[in-house]
Amino acid sequence: MTVELQDVHSYYDKSHILQGVSLRVQDNELVTLLGRNGAGKTTTLKTIAGLVRPARGTVRFRGRETTALPAHRIASQGLCLVPEHRGIFRLLTVEENLKLGARRDSPWQLADIYRMFPRLKERRRNGGAQLSGGEQQMLAIGRALMNHPRLLMLDEPVEGLAPVIVEEIVAQIREIRRQTGIAVLLVEQNLEVCTQLADRHYIIEQGRIVYEGSNGDFLADDAIKDRYLGVGV
Repeated sequence: MTVELQDVHSYYDKSHILQGVSLRVQDNELVTLLGRNGAGKTTTLKTIAGLVRPARGTVRFRGRETTALPAHRIASQGLCLVPEHRGIFRLLTVEENLKLGARRDSPWQLADIYRMFPRLKERRRNGGAQLSGGEQQMLAIGRALMNHPRLLMLDEPVEGLAPVIVEEIVAQIREIRRQTGIAVLLVEQNLEVCTQLADRHYIIEQGRIVYEGSNGDFLADDAIKDRYLGVGV
């Protein structure tokens, strides 16, 4: 088991955001966490990463309880979160951003990232602020890979991107899994992307998990998509 949450409750001040969330991601598995805006998706990722400390419940990462650990300790165990805002250092070059995340034991080194995303190599001397949204997303994923993740968490990786860039990022997520078999927890609104990539899906609604199913079951269940995701069928 790569990560497991059991009955997790998280708050922002007095707002009770996660209300008993339980989910798991197995080794070598890609799982999506779906839901409407404000349902608790990003808070779930932040809770796993240690950026939000749960008030109740347990989080286990690679068999160890991490519920009370600070974020840097959890990250050092191989958990990488690529946030929705991507976290690019705008004043640093592409190459400087990548080297910030580098670990010697990672199977992904600078040459590997440049081979995966050739446009990053072309723009390696450009500052982060000079990149398009798609290039920034590639950079954020590449930097995470150089940190040797055992769990890669992606928050809305293709939001607002052109279809051709979406296709490229989907293809590279597939390749990442093929080459390393790392577990991935994906938050994404684009259902086509989710169903292309995922083994299983969870849906969260008002801080509670209301659905869990395989990719095949999810594809076949139009009522669930309509009820919880507002997808007209």
